[in-house]
Amino acid sequence: MPDRPTHVLLDLDGTLTDSAPGIMASLRTAFTETGFPVPDDARLRRFVGPPLGLSLARAALTGDQAEAVVAVYRRELEAGGMYDNSVFDGVTDLLATLRDAGTTLVVATAKPQPLARPIVEHFGLDRYLTGGIDSVFGPAMEGAGEHAGKEKVVARALAASGGDQAGASAVMVGDREHDVHAAAANGIATIGVTWGYGEPGELEQAGAAAVVGSAGELRALLLG
Repeated sequence: MPDRPTHVLLDLDGTLTDSAPGIMASLRTAFTETGFPVPDDARLRRFVGPPLGLSLARAALTGDQAEAVVAVYRRELEAGGMYDNSVFDGVTDLLATLRDAGTTLVVATAKPQPLARPIVEHFGLDRYLTGGIDSVFGPAMEGAGEHAGKEKVVARALAASGGDQAGASAVMVGDREHDVHAAAANGIATIGVTWGYGEPGELEQAGAAAVVGSAGELRALLLG
């Protein structure tokens, strides 16, 4: 991991914001309306972060079944569920400090970009990003059967921010194993955060370069 990264790519759900309440409530409604058993809370929390289509496939839903669940889920999110959400303690101050130190800040999320950008803007986090709201990168609003790999999102974020250029040093910050794997696919390290939705040991097992438990620890690690 670089001693003092010039570029920091930030996951959204579970890293910047606690989006579990709205996501889980929307999923409960989606499973109920489509007639499928509603997973318990522990299983529902595992849906937060990874691409939704991938999580539904792991839940053994067929393509048509998953599409039905996704349709209701997105209706609920867009009706207000996506704002049943909050910024984690210390994140705003962390972003301000990193911005003021000259760090290039972008968001790289598995949440569809048309949903991610309004959320970032709603909480005023775009003011800390180097390119404002244009520095929020996510996949298109793909269908349930399309498991858009986060590695492609990370690649786009790196290229758009200049983090893939010679002389730049970049790091990913995220709370789940798919953040670590996506970063590694692009040749960069990940700092894992434990305040999100990962299982105990998940980040370490995935190969995170470091794991921190607070925004203060993350600030110290990023600024050296």
